[in-house]
Amino acid sequence: MSLKLFSEPWMKKLQQLWNDDPKMLKNLQKVDFYSYIGYGLKGESHPRGFIYVDNGKVVEAGEWDGESLNWDLRADKASWEKWLKEGFGLTRLGKAVATGELVFVVGDYRQMVRNVRLSVPFLRHLELMSEIKTDYHV
Repeated sequence: MSLKLFSEPWMKKLQQLWNDDPKMLKNLQKVDFYSYIGYGLKGESHPRGFIYVDNGKVVEAGEWDGESLNWDLRADKASWEKWLKEGFGLTRLGKAVATGELVFVVGDYRQMVRNVRLSVPFLRHLELMSEIKTDYHV
């Protein structure tokens, strides 16, 4: 069964995949990473889904309901679909941000890519997203 992109079930699946992945936990626990991260579509007034990460582990996930975000990632539906089907390396990330295909509404992209303990898990979490059977009709 496909899950609607950024719906509560989709975000809960991301939470499960993240927490089951030792690569995610190991790097982020080293830096005591905690953040509210939102995901959505460009042009919308707020994100659709979010996760809350506490010391590297996702402890809350669901549809965004007014949570204050540390990171808010937006792209159009076609871009999310392409990335989640084809993958998302560091080169693609840089190009997506430079061209405005991926927008950080909140959060410092440069800080993240300069810190390997953040950039590696960031790219890994995009890989985990691609493991979710997704319905892109949002």
